[in-house]
Amino acid sequence: MDQHLLLGLIAFAFVSSITPGPNNMMLMASGANFGVRRTVPHMLGVALGFGLMVALVGIGLIGLFDLWPPSHAIIKWTGVAYMIWLAVKIARAGPPVAAASARGRPLGFFQAAAFQWVNPKAWTMALGAIAAYAPGHDLGAVLLVAGVFAVINLPSVGTWAVLGQGLRGWLGDPKRLRLFNYGMAVLLLASLWPVVIG
Repeated sequence: MDQHLLLGLIAFAFVSSITPGPNNMMLMASGANFGVRRTVPHMLGVALGFGLMVALVGIGLIGLFDLWPPSHAIIKWTGVAYMIWLAVKIARAGPPVAAASARGRPLGFFQAAAFQWVNPKAWTMALGAIAAYAPGHDLGAVLLVAGVFAVINLPSVGTWAVLGQGLRGWLGDPKRLRLFNYGMAVLLLASLWPVVIG
């Protein structure tokens, strides 16, 4: 990959990773409710899980979905259902002092990695990246695209967790925290609108 194409890939990875979406809304809520340290497994799950998704899509997994067209609708509606469940989980999150309770656990590494497969924004990013930067599905190019995304994605999503943690003092009031969590849940649900009408 030439230098100009690589710079374009880095810019694409940064812009698509840092902009609001389901991952970032959930990470901001997790940072606010649990702090950055407890959110690290969630951040790593997003970055590494998405990198793996890009690699698998690039080496031909998308071809399997194209062989059976109903799979696209299954992925779409499974993703919608899972995101609704996560929105409810965010809305019901307790204050940081109650974080050890069953309903107050942050998303773990494997949950966050698995979420990429039902995240409509992740699918759009993965397909767009492969189409633009590894159209021939050459293994080296695919792995480069996946690696760039994994590296760029981690600090990008981490920014949202840090932002959420920065709000913790202001969110010390249980009423404010409840409103924040409801707001994050609503924003997560709002991010489904393009998927539902598409």
